[in-house]
Amino acid sequence: MSDDHRVYSYSATLMGSPILLKLFSNNEALASRVFRLIKQYEDLLTVNRAPSQVMDINQAAGKHPVSVSRAVYELIRVAKAASTLENSAFNLAIGPLVKRWKIGFQGDSVPPAEEIAALMALTDPADVLLDDTASSVFLTKPGMEIDLGAIAKGYIADRVRDYLRKEGETLGLINLGGNIQTFGAPEGGWTLGIKTPFGGADELVGTLTVENKSVVTSGTYERFFERDGKRYHHILNPRTGYPLDNELDSVTIISTNSIDGDIWTTLIYGMGVEKGCAALRARPDIEAVFVTKTKEVVLSSMKHFRFTLLDNRYRLTGNIV
Repeated sequence: MSDDHRVYSYSATLMGSPILLKLFSNNEALASRVFRLIKQYEDLLTVNRAPSQVMDINQAAGKHPVSVSRAVYELIRVAKAASTLENSAFNLAIGPLVKRWKIGFQGDSVPPAEEIAALMALTDPADVLLDDTASSVFLTKPGMEIDLGAIAKGYIADRVRDYLRKEGETLGLINLGGNIQTFGAPEGGWTLGIKTPFGGADELVGTLTVENKSVVTSGTYERFFERDGKRYHHILNPRTGYPLDNELDSVTIISTNSIDGDIWTTLIYGMGVEKGCAALRARPDIEAVFVTKTKEVVLSSMKHFRFTLLDNRYRLTGNIV
């Protein structure tokens, strides 16, 4: 490959995840500015440490509204809209349950049923009150906590893409710990792997080839623990307070914007394969790859990507709707 087409990779650890930036120009200064931009957004949105604007909102729960920057307000507004869809598996107010389960963190345990019931009363997204004029957010009950972890990476990936385009870059890829956003494409497109659930670090069930698309995967194998022979993963059902239990091991969403990938991986996880495929018929701009516990790979459609099956233990099937 000539120097004109060489890919330069830059990496950092931010948001608790490895961050990878790929550019077709050797530009350390630009990469540093990108990582600083990611850090600025992390500092606004994190719930893992103070100060952050989201932590300010949570600490004022039941007391008073908190005015935040327009960027943070708009992200919370989008998250609330996704949370209030009928039968939505997405819930920005699920913070108390996430904190209690601690799945993927030290001290994880199965909470007593009565404790889950009490925490469920603090997770109604209707109790997140928004004031467009003041850009303020009010959690009406003490103990409520919003958690933007299910949407923040996608939002930031899109901002990085927009920034790089503004800086004159025409080809690139940003990987925010599994949230991948691409713009432009090298010859043949970007080829990205989908992990084999519960497989080795380098085991792939298949690859996707995309151009100018985001790819976001959410899977039960990412964070989980086992107790008494039962596996508990991090994708919680906001209607029960327990991990979602259906036929899926992972869902990958292909979309133009990574924030849609974040939202739809959660929505589709809650729907399962059949309802998920039906829902996506109304969204031709968004596609899904489902990997099931019975070792099937189901494609909702394949207009915006190419898929190659690599793991012969799995069977590739088309849209079942």
